[in-house]
Amino acid sequence: MDYCFTIDKFCGPLDLLLHLIKQSNIDIYDIKIEEITNQYLDYIKKMEQLNLNIASSYLIMAAELIEIKASMLLPKPEISEDEYEEDPKDRLIKRLIEYQNYKEVTSKFHELEIERQKYYTKKSSDVSEYKINPILPDDIDLSDLIKAFEQFLNRKENNKPLNTKITTKEYSIAKRSKEIKDFVSKNKKVNFIDLFDIKTKSYVIITFLAILVLAKNNELKITQENNFDNIILCEV
Repeated sequence: MDYCFTIDKFCGPLDLLLHLIKQSNIDIYDIKIEEITNQYLDYIKKMEQLNLNIASSYLIMAAELIEIKASMLLPKPEISEDEYEEDPKDRLIKRLIEYQNYKEVTSKFHELEIERQKYYTKKSSDVSEYKINPILPDDIDLSDLIKAFEQFLNRKENNKPLNTKITTKEYSIAKRSKEIKDFVSKNKKVNFIDLFDIKTKSYVIITFLAILVLAKNNELKITQENNFDNIILCEV
């Protein structure tokens, strides 16, 4: 496990370097090794004067800065075109950029953590008491009713041209529900298909919705003796 030693408010030598760079109000890419090295060593000396324990990583970074500063003062040896040696200053800048990105990401994670602490997750409640009784009997479900409706639409499509009635009457679900209820009451038992006497699109949809409303309100009983048989509507 890696332990994080903190001097004052800094977590590691790179954190201290970033602070010194920001304090000097300069861009990371434009840092002056001599200046930043002197500032870093001054800070370490102040910590020593205060008798604070300084982690070895801070001293290692101090040695690296001194080495980079010294290498920049010495003449660079000539190297062939095939050889490449990364500049120690560039290497330090890359480390600082990576650490800065890391700090920004961890800061965002910390904000998200604080935001998440504002939410409370509760266990799922028992909602069985709010369960609505089914609008259709056990021996028939909504899929059967929809399937019968689809069969009707298929027959309607296959039997074109259809005899249609031209009417300007506007139907509502409430009005159509009353008509269906009166029709069933008069005939006792009615085939589901017989209710679609007018073949206009709006009339067909209103009729189907009206049947569902009546069934939901227990004003209409829907039965089917066997699968795929005709669906029969009768009074409750």
